[in-house]
Amino acid sequence: MNAMTTPCAPAAPFGRLAAAMITPFTPDDKLDADGAQRLATRLVDDGGCDALVLSGTTGESPTTSDAEKETLVRAVAEAVGNRARIVAGVGTSDTRHTVALARSAERAGAHGLLVVTPYYSRPTQEAVSHHLRTVADATGLPVMLYDIPGRTGTALTARTLLRLAAHPRIVAVKDCAYDPLKSAKVLAATDLAYYAGCDEQILPLRALGGSGCVSTAANAAPRAVRALLDAYDAGDTAGAARRQLALVPLIEAVTGGENPGTVTVKALLNHLGLPAGPVRGPLLAADAELTSRLADALQTTLDRTADAATAVPAAVPG
Repeated sequence: MNAMTTPCAPAAPFGRLAAAMITPFTPDDKLDADGAQRLATRLVDDGGCDALVLSGTTGESPTTSDAEKETLVRAVAEAVGNRARIVAGVGTSDTRHTVALARSAERAGAHGLLVVTPYYSRPTQEAVSHHLRTVADATGLPVMLYDIPGRTGTALTARTLLRLAAHPRIVAVKDCAYDPLKSAKVLAATDLAYYAGCDEQILPLRALGGSGCVSTAANAAPRAVRALLDAYDAGDTAGAARRQLALVPLIEAVTGGENPGTVTVKALLNHLGLPAGPVRGPLLAADAELTSRLADALQTTLDRTADAATAVPAAVPG
């Protein structure tokens, strides 16, 4: 494929650009449903996101109540309607609890479910498969599996993914496994849609046949992430590479340090005057020095993205 050949677009059941949306809170630490609606509308209508993942890791799912999760889905679904796919994070380490959250999300208007492998208890692959199939059987919604062994302690093996792909409602994977060989094996053997869950992997996975991304950086710079995908899908692979590299300062600042993306993204959004609010313990808010570094990284990325957009494409040999 040369630099200006349009690649074949893979199926994208949850859109191409899904923001891993933060959960806004009020200054007194309550769910800010109005703020969530404003942020969701900005991400979709101004930022070009065609999906939003709610109550994921960046959305502080460990510290939001079941009632807050349902309220959040209802509020965001009301705000964006069918202009974007709403994917609700429902994964826990308890199968019964996960099933209850899945049914609650379906009632609230979610279009799909994000289900992480059970954490801490370190179940066997057979137990993980049983858990995920049980959740997929509990509703009529399509499921995105979340493979992030660095947080859960349990990776989904290629064999397990191949087996789970046979389930009619398990349709996608959010890939944070940092195992490109496993991803390639599953992509080659199944119809599962793969989404990069780590922003530095967006273009590599897209080039391998991935469907898109679930992006933390998109909370603050959705157009920059969208521009990467648009360039690649238009056949401008060199331009897509420039845009991926332009994102590096922001990606490194947001997810490359000791502070998790929830802390860094909320600091950025608060700095920009957008709905975010405080983080919940055990997380601690970013200090002024970190916030300043984040703001500088965001501006650098936006400047580099603008430069990438105006760069003259290299001539195609021959």
